[in-house]
Amino acid sequence: MAPAHPRNPPLKGRGALSNPAGRFERHRREAVDDGWYRAEVPDFIPTSIEPDRARSVLARNDSPDIPFEQSINPYRGCSHGCVWCYARPSHSYVGLSPGLDFETRLFYKKDAGRVLEEELARPGYVCKPITLGANTDPYQPIERRMRVTREVLEVLARSRHPVTIITKGALVLRDLDLLADLAKDGLAGVGVSITTLDAGLKRVMEPQAASPRARLEAVRRLSEAGIPTGVMVAPVIPALTDHEMEGILEASAAAGACWAGYVLLRLPYEVKDLFREWLAAHYPDRAGHVMSLVQQMRGGKDYDSSFGARMRGTGALAELLRGRFRIACRRLGLGSGRQQPLNTSLFEPPRASRSGPQLALDL
Repeated sequence: MAPAHPRNPPLKGRGALSNPAGRFERHRREAVDDGWYRAEVPDFIPTSIEPDRARSVLARNDSPDIPFEQSINPYRGCSHGCVWCYARPSHSYVGLSPGLDFETRLFYKKDAGRVLEEELARPGYVCKPITLGANTDPYQPIERRMRVTREVLEVLARSRHPVTIITKGALVLRDLDLLADLAKDGLAGVGVSITTLDAGLKRVMEPQAASPRARLEAVRRLSEAGIPTGVMVAPVIPALTDHEMEGILEASAAAGACWAGYVLLRLPYEVKDLFREWLAAHYPDRAGHVMSLVQQMRGGKDYDSSFGARMRGTGALAELLRGRFRIACRRLGLGSGRQQPLNTSLFEPPRASRSGPQLALDL
């Protein structure tokens, strides 16, 4: 699909301004205004939802930067519309754009619960905590109707399997019953991502995500239910949100958060161009300054994917940010970085999937 015309205004409820081709596409299209004809530009793009019939729902991770070894992403694509989302390039793997396609062409894991039960029942399966939300948000708006995350949690609760959730969706409170049941045995934890406390900035930067107030309320209610809950200040964007770090941590601690982490803005592959386009449209007065500071923390580039550097950056500014975070966490009594290890000793493989209908009677 061709990119949006460069003079097009931002679409209501969408983060990206264009629909550039993915890096694996053989052909590229470019919109050119020849002065003769210009197609009408829609002010709204509807969301489509399609099944993703994966044979597996578990993804393995061996990155030293990430504190988990396996994860489940109930959805591909995310309608929250965060223009900086590092998961956008994953749409290129299926021939779609990491721009507007990522926000409007969504895929859900069909039969996720059944597939997960089969994987957990395999004889060689070793129980290790599963993270939901490592790539796209498990509580994005379509979860209210599709309920894939709920289905996965029901399987994990029956199997007494530990799970960690990362989300910026207040819909996580719908599953308070399952999460509280798991948490009483040390089997669950939640991390709520908060980028800004400024509701106006949130509407521009994360157009369909929950408001800052709603996220803090989610932290409060999760904590009151006995679920270990932390906050990810992510992403930290220099000259745009970095000044809010201490304020976000203070509000989160007051809401009951017990740990905190942060991630510096990441701009891999096509995301860097989408972010630059977004900056130029919404913050033209500071776009150059923002990118200059980003590059100072990324070795002179828009992004450095090296392990050990991609989450935190390098250089004097990155060290200053790291110091501010550490001091604020110490002052507020927040555990810095990762939550306490979850319990893996109670896991029971799903019986029906493990043995089949004839052997499930233990005869």
